[in-house]
Amino acid sequence: MVGILIVAHGAFGEALIHCASHVLGKRPLAVAQLGVTVHDDPDALIPQAEALLAGLDDGDGVLLLTDMLGATPSNIATRLLQPGRVSGVAGVSLPMLIRALTYRNEPLATLVEKAMSGGCEGVTRLGGERVDAAA
Repeated sequence: MVGILIVAHGAFGEALIHCASHVLGKRPLAVAQLGVTVHDDPDALIPQAEALLAGLDDGDGVLLLTDMLGATPSNIATRLLQPGRVSGVAGVSLPMLIRALTYRNEPLATLVEKAMSGGCEGVTRLGGERVDAAA
C-alpha cells in the first residue's frame, strides 16, 4: 500500500485527514501530515519530513501531497521527491485525497494520475452544467 504524506500550511493537512476520516468512516492507515507555519525554518523541517516518509513507506512508495505550488510547503515537498519512491502532487483537496486513498493499492505512478484526476474532477460548477476544463 502506498503511504501518503501531506505537507501543507498550518493545520490544513490534519483537517483534510480528519475530513477524509469522516467520509470513509475511519482514519486511514499510513497517512500523515506535516504542517508548516510562518515561524518554521524549512531546512529544519526536512529531517522531520524524511522520518515521516520512512515510517510511511512499506516498500510501495509514498505519495506526497502539498497545498499550493510555489509556497514553502511545496518547496519542502519538492526537496523530498525520489523517482520511483516518493512522487508529489500540488493542489491537494478533499476529492484528490479521497481518490488517492481509494486507489492506494495501485502502483505509485498510477496513484499519482488517480489523485490528479480526483482533484480535477472535484472542481465543478454548482447548480449548472459541468465546466469542461479543456474548453
